[in-house]
Amino acid sequence: MSYSSARFETHLPVTESGHTAVALLAEQTGLSRQRIKVVMRQGAVWLTTGKRTQRLRRASRELGPGQTLHMYYDEKVLNQVPAEVELVADKGHYSIWNKPCGMFSQGSKWGDHCTVTRWAEQHLRPERNAFVVHRLDRAANGLIIVAHEKQAAAKLSSLFQTRHIDKRYRIWVAGEFPDRATAEKPIKVAQTLDGRHACSYFSRLRYDAVNNQTLLDVKIDTGRKHQIRRHVAALGYPVIGDRLYGEVKTKQDLQLTAYYLAFTCPFNDLEQAFDLRGAELTNLTLRE
Repeated sequence: MSYSSARFETHLPVTESGHTAVALLAEQTGLSRQRIKVVMRQGAVWLTTGKRTQRLRRASRELGPGQTLHMYYDEKVLNQVPAEVELVADKGHYSIWNKPCGMFSQGSKWGDHCTVTRWAEQHLRPERNAFVVHRLDRAANGLIIVAHEKQAAAKLSSLFQTRHIDKRYRIWVAGEFPDRATAEKPIKVAQTLDGRHACSYFSRLRYDAVNNQTLLDVKIDTGRKHQIRRHVAALGYPVIGDRLYGEVKTKQDLQLTAYYLAFTCPFNDLEQAFDLRGAELTNLTLRE
């Protein structure tokens, strides 16, 4: 089998004891052992044991009969370089980060080295595992929570599911948004997305006449995929930099920032609030 392609996957049953994934995959694919070690660290090698499949990163681990190795090799993905992520707060059970535009909230079978969770695992001290709690579009930036225990992930995810987390966003949209949309009386959009209820509230903050753009404050009751972008585009005011629902040929980054998170900590019952408006962070798109 030829592996000259820049993208391929291989699934290799382990038939003998005493071999490592590096040795088996090098023989199977023709890739160098050093390259395979890098791919393992980047999260593109998986091991199935019984009914459980998980990423395999430890190059020295010896495998045994009955296990199955999986490699998902995509040079385009593996050659991506993660942006630096700013730590906002380390709460032990979980941490708060300011995700930059272009970074993923979670990985795929092709790798996870450009995700907030993997960054947290590699840079927090003391080192801890990291689990996804909620997601922020790759093109968006702003506050995101990372859990460091399965119990913490479950508790924090429950807060999102039961709508006990206050989430707020700032977006710049094309055109002059109606000035009747205020914090006291925002424009409400209750448009079903992908067959599921979704509700968003848009308040005008200021209009930039020079660039014909409006800064909006946004609150959402639900968290559907691309909810804010789809709802505001449906009103006729797409988010600046939105290549999916707005200007396809734009060169600007998506002007959507998750700037505020507030909730009651499930571990100590204390109120927690994180607000980027007062922070001097370089990757904000809040232009006030």
